[in-house]
Amino acid sequence: MSKVSPCLWFNGEAEEAANFYVSLLPDSRIDRIQRNIVDGIAGKAGTVLVVDFTLGGQSYMALNGGMKMEHSYAVSFMINCVDQAEVDRLWDTLLANGGKADQCGWLRDRFGVSWQIVPAEFRDYIGGPDKAGAARAMKAMLGMIKLDIDAMRKAYEGKSAA
Repeated sequence: MSKVSPCLWFNGEAEEAANFYVSLLPDSRIDRIQRNIVDGIAGKAGTVLVVDFTLGGQSYMALNGGMKMEHSYAVSFMINCVDQAEVDRLWDTLLANGGKADQCGWLRDRFGVSWQIVPAEFRDYIGGPDKAGAARAMKAMLGMIKLDIDAMRKAYEGKSAA
């Protein structure tokens, strides 16, 4: 278990969300489900209170806190993807059933949790040693919704109109 673990607040959806998240990446699993022992603000006795889960090797906790709390872009979870196919798969999966896309590789899933779906070489282009190329890649990225690593590479190399 990690010494520091994010806790995600839900209103009755903790188990559903955790099961969805662990379906996304290898080295992911549900570790423990704790149920309410008595009726209380977080739910009736026997309902799920906390789900401890591992996502991509990182431990998390999903809590049914008993009231609706909004998630914010101030905290998001970034997934570094090995290639465009992984970007596409995760992007589509996280948007399914009510997620909302934003620009620059950001989205909110159907639970309102913020994610950044990023190709691994993303920083090589926006922070590369060629400052003019990095500026072109950044400009290209700022015009994207889902990140397209080939378009960013072409912009960095000066092979596109971006």
